[in-house]
Amino acid sequence: MNPVGAVHEPKPATGRKGVEGATVSVIVPVTAPTAQVRDVVVALSAELERLGRDHEFILVFDGVRGAAWQDAQALVAERPRSVQVLGLQQSFGESMCLSAGYEKARGPILLTSPQYVQVDPAAIGPMLAELDRGADFVTSWRHPRVDPWLNRLQSALFNWVTRRIIHVKVRDLNCTFRVFRREVLDEMHLYGDMYRFLPAIAFRQGFRVTELQVRHLREWGGAGLFGIGVYARRLLDVVGMLFLAKFTLKPLRFFGAVGGLLAFLGACLCVEISIEHLIWHAGLYNRMIFIIGFLMIVLGVQIIGFGLVGEIIIYTQARNLREYRVEKVWERRDDSDRG
Repeated sequence: MNPVGAVHEPKPATGRKGVEGATVSVIVPVTAPTAQVRDVVVALSAELERLGRDHEFILVFDGVRGAAWQDAQALVAERPRSVQVLGLQQSFGESMCLSAGYEKARGPILLTSPQYVQVDPAAIGPMLAELDRGADFVTSWRHPRVDPWLNRLQSALFNWVTRRIIHVKVRDLNCTFRVFRREVLDEMHLYGDMYRFLPAIAFRQGFRVTELQVRHLREWGGAGLFGIGVYARRLLDVVGMLFLAKFTLKPLRFFGAVGGLLAFLGACLCVEISIEHLIWHAGLYNRMIFIIGFLMIVLGVQIIGFGLVGEIIIYTQARNLREYRVEKVWERRDDSDRG
């Protein structure tokens, strides 16, 4: 167990129930027609029943059908009170699946699961216990891993880079078996591949995030390197998270640093050639390096201008922006204030 942050007082996770008594809403994004939705529902429901937790399942199909869709329809017929199926018209990604499931969820506690039984369902009990002890978000750390060593190496490298850039001490961002309070998603806007960074976003929003070691049972897919596009998207996701975490309300710091660096490098390229032109009257028309340096200066100034525009927007919208959370208010009321 590795608590990574806390900002407010503990509150019980079982203090209220949702509509029809569903205290735990399990959201399962389904992105493959061969997803093992029946195994997930049977395994997780058995553990939740053993724990005495009222629950519901929301299976969100991301534009896919196939055998998994047929299994889901059969589950609805078998368990009409506890299983719902949502079918998106086309593929929108796991973030949109999670958002769609959240809108249908009735419980104050949300549990997200992969589309197959990835980790031991027995982890649900300790994760819910962490919520009872005051955590807002409990994420899983698969250890020891059972997938091929190359996959483990790539995952470890991704998580190491992410920790260094975002400064959130979570060791397994790729595991989507998570338990958290409904309030976490109340204050988030998910898009793209941001579902992967939910623990980091929650921590950034001021929630108490805890990581819990779980037993890894299996992993889909084979061993090997991904395509260059996958690594590029992951890198861009991390850069995007860095910007959201540090520069959302201070855009000039980011754009100013990038633009200033470009302008400085451009000036360094131009200064020597400019001196030669002034002293020895050397021509500039055939000096490509001078043109490149000049364009870098212009580009740097434009980027700084983007930052200034961003600062103006933030300033005009400052009253509508809030980076903090107020959980409780303690105030003294005199008898004279009472009507």
